Amino acid sequence: MRQLTALDAQFLHAESATTAAHVAGLAILDPACSSPGAVTRERLVGLLRERLHLAPALRLRLATVPFGLDRPYWTEVPDLDVAGHIHEVTLAGPGDDAQLAEKVARLHERHLDRTRPLWEMHLIHGLTGGRVALYAKVHHCAIDGVSGAELLAALLDLTPEPRSVERPESEPRTTAPGLAGMLAGAVARTVLQPARTLYSLGRMATELDTMPLTSALPGARQVAAATRMIAGRAPEPSEPPMLTAPRTPFNGPIGAERRFSYGSIPLADVKRVARSAGASVNDVVMTLCASALRAWLRERDALPDRPLIAAVPVAVRTASARDVVGNQISVMVTPIPTDLACPRERLRVMAGTMLTAKRRFAGAPAAWLGELSSMLPSAVTTLATSAVFRLASIVLPPINLIVSNVPGPQLPLYLCGARVLAYHPMSVLTDVSGGVNITCFSYDGSLDFGILSCADRVADVWRLMGHLREAMDELLEQVEPSGPSGRLDPVARPLPVREMVSA
Repeated sequence: MRQLTALDAQFLHAESATTAAHVAGLAILDPACSSPGAVTRERLVGLLRERLHLAPALRLRLATVPFGLDRPYWTEVPDLDVAGHIHEVTLAGPGDDAQLAEKVARLHERHLDRTRPLWEMHLIHGLTGGRVALYAKVHHCAIDGVSGAELLAALLDLTPEPRSVERPESEPRTTAPGLAGMLAGAVARTVLQPARTLYSLGRMATELDTMPLTSALPGARQVAAATRMIAGRAPEPSEPPMLTAPRTPFNGPIGAERRFSYGSIPLADVKRVARSAGASVNDVVMTLCASALRAWLRERDALPDRPLIAAVPVAVRTASARDVVGNQISVMVTPIPTDLACPRERLRVMAGTMLTAKRRFAGAPAAWLGELSSMLPSAVTTLATSAVFRLASIVLPPINLIVSNVPGPQLPLYLCGARVLAYHPMSVLTDVSGGVNITCFSYDGSLDFGILSCADRVADVWRLMGHLREAMDELLEQVEPSGPSGRLDPVARPLPVREMVSA
């Protein structure tokens, strides 16, 4: 028996007419190395049938508790026919990136049917150069970024020739309790809810100075420090920054229509800048996003005079939880230096800010996201979540956007014999998290970006992708070519973050 966690259920409750809470990916395939006609819906259906046992999230559907009195359960669909979840379409032309992105945006707007397993795949033909695309989406209540990458890996091969996968003779079945069991569990959790709420409040008190909005409340730092001391945690080496999100054009209630853009940046260039600055790859990624957002806002005379606030998802999934359906994530909320004009200074400040956040997270991973999700009874969160999210976006948005960087394999992979050229991830937009989401996935020497936006907030999402590339060129101009030793030399002096990062 598997019941959704409070955090998993939160992704269900966040859905509304304007919010679809699934994550997705767009794989660009080159079938040149495969046999003719290898990348078809029939071949993909056959592959899924052979390897469905490797992807437990695809075999489950929701079993809801009457009247939303408790969180739903997962139940396995016996003898699931995957063919009903796999679709095929051919673009009419010209088959370029803009047309593909438009098609994918329309697919991403559509809600998944909750009476079935919560996933779909769409094979898209008609791209320029003979390429094929695969758009796949799974509800966020079933997977996070890491488990989504692992799910994808179950379908991929290291060579054009698909590997042989043996199916186990018997597998444990996931079933939901009957009606009586569901209601009994709901009653028990309702009775215990006041104690659960007090426990969550106690846990959240230690994180008041790292949570958006609450960090700016009078006395928040003092209360957090006192509760950490009572809990026996060591004092923080430095005060966390204020986390008050400024107003931007992409914050506020969102609409239902989406825009999508995508593109890739050479990972070698990112690593080159990181080595030169004594920073990490993720520091450079965050700086690129800050630079792109700064440029986009400046073009519209809407650049705030203080940093934007970004939520950065962090995987906390352990090896023992690899096959657990649902989310094993936490989040770091951090300023990003969109207010700084100098690209070198942006990288220096971003690296220092991320280092402070990582050190604090390593000492005590932020648990407030899960605790916040479990504070109220399920019946209340089912009805109120989407309305609260919309109200918060109007009154005071807690963050400006979500930026996510998912590490992937650095070798070529194949699907149905076709080489995967790139994999561009897509995530969720909500009223409370803002009208733009930037996600990237490192694969085979590239950083593959996917930028999703609300059409009412950011209509020209391709401009953001262009600004990302311009930001990369800007940072590359700050370093000189490699010397005889193969080490990169900064233009003037090392950015003073190397000692901090290596500590």
